[in-house]
Amino acid sequence: MFRLRPSREPKIETDLRFSGGGHSRSLTIRRSAQAKRMRLAVDPRDGAVRLTLPQRAALKPALVWAESQRAWVEQALAKLPTVTPLGPGSQIPFEGARLTVDWQAGRSRTLRHEGDRLIVGGPEEMVASRVLRWLRAQALQRLDGETRAIAVRAGVTIGRVRVGDAQTRWGSCSSSGDIAYSWRLILMPVAVRHAIVAHEVAHRLHMHHGPAFHAEVARLLGHDPKPESAWLKAHGAEMHRFG
Repeated sequence: MFRLRPSREPKIETDLRFSGGGHSRSLTIRRSAQAKRMRLAVDPRDGAVRLTLPQRAALKPALVWAESQRAWVEQALAKLPTVTPLGPGSQIPFEGARLTVDWQAGRSRTLRHEGDRLIVGGPEEMVASRVLRWLRAQALQRLDGETRAIAVRAGVTIGRVRVGDAQTRWGSCSSSGDIAYSWRLILMPVAVRHAIVAHEVAHRLHMHHGPAFHAEVARLLGHDPKPESAWLKAHGAEMHRFG
């Protein structure tokens, strides 16, 4: 019923397509040794529709099941925000404020942050990549410092701090003490970022989400993070609009 065509990436792209809200995406399939069951997801960043399967799962029943979820997938696609590029004139959230990308070709290519503007020059087609590099650098600088400061308060050690662009997590902590964050935390209000940092540092003491863990998060943060959690629930998906 469904034809498969291999792609260059370690995944299979199918002829099964979903459409909603002006977005049209084909289903891609990945197999995972860690997967215990089928998992269907719509990437909030770009709308990619992915079906993750255990290594030995039969493919045809999985495709039939994915088709049976069409209403849910297409509803999720319809809810996707419009992507906002990081080019000239764009407005970007930054620590609870808004920055406007102010570009003129004759200016220095070195990006400067002045008040509510990001001032940049050089070729127009390079502006978006420069803005993204600047945002990632700002995120890493702040997150590294804040993580290590809260770690001192918690009495724990921290390994490497890095930033990436995870699809489903704002942060993650390994058992070795390395912590990874989404660079998009720099787009959020500072209080929300601090709550996520406290959450990840608390995992250095409790690698679970039980009562002791949540009590430690509140202690490190200085209050119950319910307001920050509510902000993430209401606005977190919007952060994937940018870039």
